[in-house]
Amino acid sequence: MTSLHDRARHFHSLHVPGHPLVLPNAWDVASARIIAAAGASAMATTSAGVAWALGAADGDRLDRASAVGQVAAIAAAVDLPVTADVEGGFESDEDGVAGTVRAVLAAGAVGINIEDGTRSPAEHVRRIGAARAAADAEGVPLFINARIDTYLAGLGDRAGRLEETLKRAADCLAAGADGVFVPGVVAPEIVSALVKGVDAPLNVLVGHGAPAVAELAGLGVARISAGSSIAQAAHGLVRDAARELLTEGTCERLADGSTYGEMNALMSVPR
Repeated sequence: MTSLHDRARHFHSLHVPGHPLVLPNAWDVASARIIAAAGASAMATTSAGVAWALGAADGDRLDRASAVGQVAAIAAAVDLPVTADVEGGFESDEDGVAGTVRAVLAAGAVGINIEDGTRSPAEHVRRIGAARAAADAEGVPLFINARIDTYLAGLGDRAGRLEETLKRAADCLAAGADGVFVPGVVAPEIVSALVKGVDAPLNVLVGHGAPAVAELAGLGVARISAGSSIAQAAHGLVRDAARELLTEGTCERLADGSTYGEMNALMSVPR
């Protein structure tokens, strides 16, 4: 993979229904190096994890420059295709989203997640179209993963949620998306219906209690993301270890941590 274009093409090829791309999402250089060493075939950022690492709350509160700077640091730290969670695009209009795409490509990433959240489906489609046009103008086949939050946010009537999700997915694909990400649902019957109804690689979100990768692969899922769950677990360890030391005076919760030598070796590897 000698060029951004080749890296993007390779990233596309990793999305295979039934043999999913598994992404334990990173939020900084250390987490990215750890995930790469564990055997990941690509790297994805988590917007929440990145925001927390930079002292901001998640949910369109981190500025574009800070977020893209973290993407650039991660892309420079690992020899893997990188896809960036850009939330809704970090800007208020389609021109701004196009600018975000150019910045992400300049940072070395070859994919993005772009979400609807509370935005209207029409605005989401316009943002995806702007992202597609910007990437095409740069000559890079950026993998645009359209995140649809109907299930995660509980949007609309439950009985019509699947139909609404499939409609939004079709509109996003028509606007130039390459894949569809539907977080908030892991029930096999719904995942199976989404796989059958979405004419593109389907991405689902996993965390504690979710079905195993093998089960989701059997349903035809093409991409599986951990989202912010690993960052949450890491920060939960900080919370618990700090409380233990301050209240009990012991360090039992640190028993399974990485060794000093392991971390130093990971961070000493030249890119």
